[in-house]
Amino acid sequence: MAMSRADVAAVATTGGSTPPVDESAALSAAACMFRSLGDPTRLAIVRHLALGEHKVMELTEHLGLAQSTVSAHLACLRDCGLVSSRPQGRASMWSLTTAPQLLELLAAAEQLLAATGDAVVLCPAYGETVGP
Repeated sequence: MAMSRADVAAVATTGGSTPPVDESAALSAAACMFRSLGDPTRLAIVRHLALGEHKVMELTEHLGLAQSTVSAHLACLRDCGLVSSRPQGRASMWSLTTAPQLLELLAAAEQLLAATGDAVVLCPAYGETVGP
């Protein structure tokens, strides 16, 4: 099993006492995180929550989606640890739990899309479907 730069640095600074990282589990977790962000609606919700806290009603109005759809996507993002809510009266205020890291990831994705010329859109496996 290959060690990442972080693993090598940790071993170097701790005298080798750091246990090896299960690379398979780490890659699986990363794939799960990317799948949680792999839906355009969830990305739109994340981008809107980057502006600050919002109620479900505000998100439904902004996105033009049904309340049940927005709530289902928020539940997915919550279960993945990316958003949280707090009660405010009879409603809940939703916000990003790790805004700086998540926004940095999205900015890196935008840079990667720009660098590849948005080639992923044409990818036969993951690109947008082109009608006949």
